[in-house]
Amino acid sequence: MPQNGAALSSAERRVLLPLAAIYATRLFGLFLLLPVLALHVGGLPGGTPLLAGLAVGAYGMAQAVMQIPFGAWSDRFGRRPLIVAGLSLHIAGSAIGWLAGSAWAVVAARAVQGLGAVSGPVMALLADLTRPAVRTRAMTVIGISIGASFVLSLVAGPWLAERIGVGGTFALIGLLGAVAMALVLFAVPEPPARRPVAGPRTGPGPWALRLLPHYTGVFMLHLTLTAVFIAVPFALRDWHGIPTGRHWEIYLAVFAASLALTLPLVLWSERSRRPERLLAVAGALLVLALALLAWRSMDLRWLAAALAAYFGAFNFLEARLPAMLAEAAGEASRGAALGVFATCQFAGAFAGGVAGGAMLGSPAGLPGVLFAAGLAALAWLPFAVRAESR
Repeated sequence: MPQNGAALSSAERRVLLPLAAIYATRLFGLFLLLPVLALHVGGLPGGTPLLAGLAVGAYGMAQAVMQIPFGAWSDRFGRRPLIVAGLSLHIAGSAIGWLAGSAWAVVAARAVQGLGAVSGPVMALLADLTRPAVRTRAMTVIGISIGASFVLSLVAGPWLAERIGVGGTFALIGLLGAVAMALVLFAVPEPPARRPVAGPRTGPGPWALRLLPHYTGVFMLHLTLTAVFIAVPFALRDWHGIPTGRHWEIYLAVFAASLALTLPLVLWSERSRRPERLLAVAGALLVLALALLAWRSMDLRWLAAALAAYFGAFNFLEARLPAMLAEAAGEASRGAALGVFATCQFAGAFAGGVAGGAMLGSPAGLPGVLFAAGLAALAWLPFAVRAESR
């Protein structure tokens, strides 16, 4: 049960900021290339539309494959060694991208970057170093850092590519990875000693049925996120006449407004005797926001309000789902469970991209993409209602 009014201790704050920086640095590297990578690959020797798409998707594909092994290995060998190994791969892939002179070399660079799947170990380390009563608050900071990385990348990606080139952007991403590694080695304390896992594990294990609401929740969450960012840019450009170069202004304002909803949800969940009920509340808010986007996107005010509501619920769920999972999975399987969780996250983003892109080109068009995303959120609500908080 959450402790009413619990606050982060000074030790927890010292842990949280470096871990949020590590998480945000990696995702900033992913997002930073999204606006420019496909065009860059298409202009390289051997570049084709297929290879351009493969270069964009190779990172997520490699992440989805490696999240579960990295999470499980972190339970066995420790969080910090796995985070360092993952960041080393991230830096190596960035170096390949910096030197890449062909389309296939960029695909290889993105794949190597993606092999460094440290999301599960980082979240597990945060869970190891924070108390359950403040874990949602701590993971909210990481969730906000993810959103901020996304918004910043929309502004910085094209600007950097124009001035230092995509190769230079790869080099910058590698440098940020080195900064993240320094934080792991020198700013993050060792977690409490854990008993070696020998013999039968205690706890439900990463594949327990009771963890399904968390896995399906993050799959749904990132499916809808990808679908939103397939549809909304077209709505802003084609329906409202906003140049692509100014879309970031809308996203920045919407993200800032969404915090006015996210923070009360987080505080409510910490004070509630039944915090799992907040999952259903946030899920219902997602459904409502996506329905408004599908039906009222031709009105810019409604579009902005619906996006703010969507991101308010999204930021809360992005924090609350892994916080609940970290408790429900138990210490022995925490890394493995968060690895499965991260795999579902990337799989949801891939599914949302494929389904959203296909639907956008169908007679259903842009409203159909958003309506289908709302149906996905609605389908998850029964899982949210059954979720168990420990």
